[in-house]
Amino acid sequence: MTAQPDHQADRPVPPMRTLAELRAALSVWAFPGDRQEFEEELDGLALDDLTGVRNLIQAYRHRVMLRCDPQGMAALMRGTEDVAFELSQKMAERNGTAQ
Repeated sequence: MTAQPDHQADRPVPPMRTLAELRAALSVWAFPGDRQEFEEELDGLALDDLTGVRNLIQAYRHRVMLRCDPQGMAALMRGTEDVAFELSQKMAERNGTAQ
């Protein structure tokens, strides 16, 4: 088995261990509007809703990590028709009716 390339090395992921680091990463690396949406969603959560806060932080950390991953960005930029064609091909292969 061959080793898979480390695509994360292409673009380093910024540190996001604290809220301050996550906010900084969202300001620089995230999609437009993500930082403001994060703040609005965070303001809407109850302070004692630790699960909600954790889920929100994880979701926005993932968005930054996606922006830092060239393969992830390429997947996001694929057209609907391209994805639909690939899915139909895979379904046809699974059903034994490859075109």
